[in-house]
Amino acid sequence: MTDLTHLDREGRARMVDVGEKLPTRRSAEALGRLRCAPATLVAVSEGRTPKGSVISTAELAGVMGAKRTADLIPLCHPLPLSSVVVEVTLDESLPGFVVKGVARCDGKTGVEMEALMAVSIAALTLFDMLKAIDQTMQIEAVQVTSKTGGKSSSWGT
Repeated sequence: MTDLTHLDREGRARMVDVGEKLPTRRSAEALGRLRCAPATLVAVSEGRTPKGSVISTAELAGVMGAKRTADLIPLCHPLPLSSVVVEVTLDESLPGFVVKGVARCDGKTGVEMEALMAVSIAALTLFDMLKAIDQTMQIEAVQVTSKTGGKSSSWGT
């Protein structure tokens, strides 16, 4: 019926069989943004937010989210992550936050979804922790910016 890897001949969703593939070192980086009011950035930078340490909580949540990717996205393989790093930085020019997630593993399939999940969960955590003081926030531009490893070529920064 189709050449799509996640569909069988009858069009039913299926997990791709990676059993015959050899593990390789893989990494992926994703970025996203959370726009907010300038006053929100000031409150975060001055530590005046009602829910405490916004940035460190969001970074930790992003790591936890990456580790749960296969539990939440139906056809993702569980991966033996060797590293997940999430960095949230204030950006006055947005105004808002830039969220970066990097995931690494030695595995049979890529870690792009884990990097995206890290960024998404960190941004959602920022939103949750700041919604009491800013109802104008927007999560945007979540995207994979680079990947390495595996059969296909590496790309990005």
